[in-house]
Amino acid sequence: MKRKIAACMLTCVLGMSLLAGCGSQGEATQGEDEQQAEDNQGEDEQQPEDDQGEEQQTGEEPTAGEETEIQVFIAASLNTVMTRLAEEFNQEHPEISIVFNADSSGTLMNQIMEGYECDIFFSAAQQQMNTLEEEGLLVEGTRANVVNNQVVVVTLKDSGTAVTGLETLKDAESIALAGGSVPVGRYTRQALVNLGILEETEDVAGITTEQVSEALGGVEISEQDNVSKVLIAVAEGSCEVGTTYYSDTYGYEDQLDILEYVSYDLTGDVIYPISMVTNAEADEAQSAAAQLFYEFVLSDQAKAVFDSYYFDTDVER
Repeated sequence: MKRKIAACMLTCVLGMSLLAGCGSQGEATQGEDEQQAEDNQGEDEQQPEDDQGEEQQTGEEPTAGEETEIQVFIAASLNTVMTRLAEEFNQEHPEISIVFNADSSGTLMNQIMEGYECDIFFSAAQQQMNTLEEEGLLVEGTRANVVNNQVVVVTLKDSGTAVTGLETLKDAESIALAGGSVPVGRYTRQALVNLGILEETEDVAGITTEQVSEALGGVEISEQDNVSKVLIAVAEGSCEVGTTYYSDTYGYEDQLDILEYVSYDLTGDVIYPISMVTNAEADEAQSAAAQLFYEFVLSDQAKAVFDSYYFDTDVER
């Protein structure tokens, strides 16, 4: 195509030369005609080389603004803030479509191990990320800590609950509690172990909901499979209290009361790590897009957004 355009341009040049010759009433000499022909011949011989170089360069680099889609697996407690971050990111990169899969970190980890297509994993705990790293499923050098969160005990405003925090959970009529494989459920169990309410065990994630209920005097517990469902159970009034993350109370300030901010001494740090995931199905454009979004999540611009959504960004990466 480029060669055809070059030939057309050459024809136009020759045509204009002929017109110029007519205008000069035949004063152009034979030597001038020969020189023009030599110049045109040199230009014609050089053009293919330039075209070939341009074609090679175009083939090596992805097309600017190429539309693509990336798969991002996020802990359920990140759903609101990551939706906001995607909106800001798309202001500069509208060609990149971000598909979020939000669930408990344990569920997401299992899906990745089962072969679900995933470009980025953003977990609410280190344990799931450790497992994927051991399996060789993370892109080397991309694992980083992003934010810290905090477990809180919440209730519906004006619920009249006698519960003041973890130590008085036994006074609740019903509790919304995430399962042990869900990070917030694991952190809650760890805190109850450190308070002496639950017995020490090698892996607190293995403590069943029934065992928690028994330790609390038989209180009714509604087990939820992710932190967002715990929040909804309390906000809708189906459970009197529940344990969730501080960040999840964003937007629920008029509906919920925080009864306790659970100390890190009881839960340990609630660090959220991120990493790119090895995705054999991704083409060059998709991999490049995932890299761009991953870097954006670690940027100062994203840090300001995390802060506004009640996350603590003062963490070592």
